[in-house]
Amino acid sequence: MDGSFVVLPTEETTEQDLLAALLTFSQGSVCAPALLQSFPSIGHVITAEASQLRAFGLTGHDIAVFRLVREIACRMARAEVRSRPVLSNWRALIAYLQTAMAYEQVEQFRILFLDRKNNLIADEVQQRGTVNHTPVYPREVMKRALILDASALIVVHNHPSGDPKPSRDDIETTRELKAAANALELELHDHIVIGHGKHASFRSLGLL
Repeated sequence: MDGSFVVLPTEETTEQDLLAALLTFSQGSVCAPALLQSFPSIGHVITAEASQLRAFGLTGHDIAVFRLVREIACRMARAEVRSRPVLSNWRALIAYLQTAMAYEQVEQFRILFLDRKNNLIADEVQQRGTVNHTPVYPREVMKRALILDASALIVVHNHPSGDPKPSRDDIETTRELKAAANALELELHDHIVIGHGKHASFRSLGLL
């Protein structure tokens, strides 16, 4: 592999070649094919737990490089979301949420707090759970919204299975959040479930 490949990958570059390019900086001896045989995609590799990566011979330096790549990607995507009102920038929002959450190995519950013009005030992960559940406390969500002087919010969680279909618990939790928001005259714009390369919107599904 020559140096120009590392600097100038293209849209046609395969995941294996992208990962191999990253591993040219590795202090270990692991190869890209071995990682991609054990993880479904490069996204899963980049976001894997440190203990999982060390089992393949990756060093702390290697893992730090992976974390750096992910953080840069998240910040670039988040900047696009902040560039204009969220509801008119939906594609950028979903791209950011996919980058930040799609390959998490446990569920996390994220809240996007918006002002009266639907600009993003704050983006916070409130809870982390297990592979199929994360606790959500509507009272705490609304308390935080009031502290931030938010007028509206979008709540988001991921399904580590990759399937974004809302569960019965998801639907019930959303009803509770909607009732709590209504009581405080806050707008719950949507509840988004993030899967692998796809998502579900409660608003679009008629569940909100």
